[in-house]
Amino acid sequence: MSSAAATTETSDVREKILATGQRIMGGKGFSAVGLNEILSASGVPKGSFYHYFGSKDAFGQAMLESYFEEYLADMDRMLVQAGGPASQRLENYFQAWHDNQSFEDCQGKCLAVKLGAEVADLSEAMRGALNRGTAGIVDAMARAIKAGVADGSVSIDQPPHDVALSLYQLWLGASVMVKIVRNTEPFLKAMTTTRQMLNLPA
Repeated sequence: MSSAAATTETSDVREKILATGQRIMGGKGFSAVGLNEILSASGVPKGSFYHYFGSKDAFGQAMLESYFEEYLADMDRMLVQAGGPASQRLENYFQAWHDNQSFEDCQGKCLAVKLGAEVADLSEAMRGALNRGTAGIVDAMARAIKAGVADGSVSIDQPPHDVALSLYQLWLGASVMVKIVRNTEPFLKAMTTTRQMLNLPA
């Protein structure tokens, strides 16, 4: 096997473990899932796991970093690459949040919501990954809001970053409430508040 092929295989196995862990932990949480469950579902022997990750915490950190990398790439597609005014791109982003992070099985799409409070108290490395990832989301949102102000489709009363942070906290809280009340009413209220904060048409 060539070194390039070996590198590709190594990357594929690592990504398979991460994707499987993200899907399972997105449904059950971090502490409730053992490594054996992840390895069995991914068809990878235990020895291979420790070749890629030194511990469960190290795996959790890598999983969160992979999740946020993919999430931020999705944000870039929705908020930067998509056409139309920034206001519409922002509205589409929050609608996608509504659609993907419901109280039903999110298949690993709502990992920050599912694991945030749990792992921040368990591991400093995972808390750091969450902190960096959520800061990246807020920064991306702030850039989109700033673009909306520039193109005249958004009007705000505070600096873009402050508005973005408030909106992220609003939607993060709404995501938790959706899981508690088992309906999407908190998202509808969050969208109403979002439109008010950005001065979008109702």
